[in-house]
Amino acid sequence: MTAMTLTLVLALALLVGLSLGLLGGGGSILTVPLLVYVAGMDAKEAIATSLFVVGVTSAVGMINHARGGRVRWRTGVLFGAAGMAGAYTGGLVGGHIPDTVLLIAFAVMMIVTAGAMLRGRREVDPDRAHRQIPVGRVLLDGAAVGLATGLVGAGGGFLVVPALALLGGLPMPVAVGTSLLVIAMKSAAGFTGYLSTVKIDWSLTLAVTAFAVVGSLVGARLAGRVPAHVLSRLFAWFVLAMGAFVLVQQAPAHIGVPILAALASLGAGAGVCYGFVARCPLRRAVQRT
Repeated sequence: MTAMTLTLVLALALLVGLSLGLLGGGGSILTVPLLVYVAGMDAKEAIATSLFVVGVTSAVGMINHARGGRVRWRTGVLFGAAGMAGAYTGGLVGGHIPDTVLLIAFAVMMIVTAGAMLRGRREVDPDRAHRQIPVGRVLLDGAAVGLATGLVGAGGGFLVVPALALLGGLPMPVAVGTSLLVIAMKSAAGFTGYLSTVKIDWSLTLAVTAFAVVGSLVGARLAGRVPAHVLSRLFAWFVLAMGAFVLVQQAPAHIGVPILAALASLGAGAGVCYGFVARCPLRRAVQRT
């Protein structure tokens, strides 16, 4: 890797941390493409490295939330323990899946995540919040989210936060803080699962992690100064575009162009609907917060 490439990788790692600090998620969504398309890693190494980077960064970011009383330890450990089982299984399985399949699954996860961000997060009504945690449902959802995270290295914060808010009845700030505990636990398990089949470049991994941690600390300080809903929507459209890019990149050459044309047509249609149709369902979905 050249010095210029390394500098670019570390600069982009700052943005990864910044997204975690500002949004409470999005780290893996940026880290995997960064490591594959900029650092030149194969998919399995990029996913494993991403799990380490995001796990450490989330653990550091959780400290401030814990000091502010925004981490619900019992709920987080319960959800995280189930997520660790799923993530470890996903990491073991992912080490034996072809890179192309992993990257296609990752692209699909990016598109799903972007849709969840555009739909927005709804605050839980305190009167309807669960007084007792539905343990069975929490374990099931935790294991499912953990499996996705361990397998493709994504699907952390933007899936965990709504699950904690809806199943645990947590207020959104507490759900965000608790999600960092869950993400750190799941990422550690998924990374461990990949270690049996993937060799890690520790010097690069630790450098990327350090820059991501710095970015997350900066993002945490900026979080109250940037309109969260505007930032979240801009980030969602970026993630959607990146997901489409990865999907087209991994598609066979003879269907790549038709896929790109279909995505462009879909995007144009959505843009026309959003911009010119007063009762467009997309407009109502995006504007709902």
